Amino acid sequence: MPQESVSPETLKVGNALSVPSHKGGLKRKIITTFSGLILVLGILVISVVYYLTGNALRKQVDLRATAIATNLSDAAAGIVSRKSVLEADVLIAKYGRLEGVAYAYIQDPKGGIVASSVQPFPSEIKDSSAITNRQVSSSRVASMRGRPVLETQVPLLDGQLGTAHVGLWADAVQQEVHATVLQIVALVGLCLFVGILAAAVLAGRTTRPILELKSIADHISRGQLDTAISFESNDEIGDLARSLERMRASLKAAMTRLSRA
Repeated sequence: MPQESVSPETLKVGNALSVPSHKGGLKRKIITTFSGLILVLGILVISVVYYLTGNALRKQVDLRATAIATNLSDAAAGIVSRKSVLEADVLIAKYGRLEGVAYAYIQDPKGGIVASSVQPFPSEIKDSSAITNRQVSSSRVASMRGRPVLETQVPLLDGQLGTAHVGLWADAVQQEVHATVLQIVALVGLCLFVGILAAAVLAGRTTRPILELKSIADHISRGQLDTAISFESNDEIGDLARSLERMRASLKAAMTRLSRA
């Protein structure tokens, strides 16, 4: 039997036609791509917001503690100068009952406790450094009853009368910071969810005309040439639709000529 000769070009075409295509939904790919980008950007935004907001809130807490201690120092200066122990106790008790305040006390220049909101006074919170640094405001982390405390020290009359100390519960401060930051993070997360939904809607609107043209092309490949293609779009999809319409019209004309021959 004579063998048919096969040209290299035929082999190339046959190999090209035989390569299996990896099908994947265009809509799914668009949604996956946009959702991935939105999630990555969202995670970066949440991280930055968490860091910046947390730092800002902690600074506000420090300013609040300094303001309370400064007010205590101003109010206690005259009382300490008059050596009125009863007035000092009443004043300290008032500041000790403020929300988030663990304790408040006044320390004289020699390190003695003039008045304290906590009785008996716990030795673990006594600040020995206030004796040498009584002329400047400072902060430190202390501990009382096993709980961390953020303490602020402010001098009384430039340290001549001693120092005023106010301690805030550190865990309460952290809870307040976390609660505020989590609200912001939740709002950002909601925006991310809305963005993903918007990406899904946009993907559906983008792929719908493409899928319609694919269906039309399938009909044309099966010889269904009677229905005209009409797309009002002026973009690339409209150009593709008009090209398919010209191809359909040309094929129909060719089929008509062949049927009359």
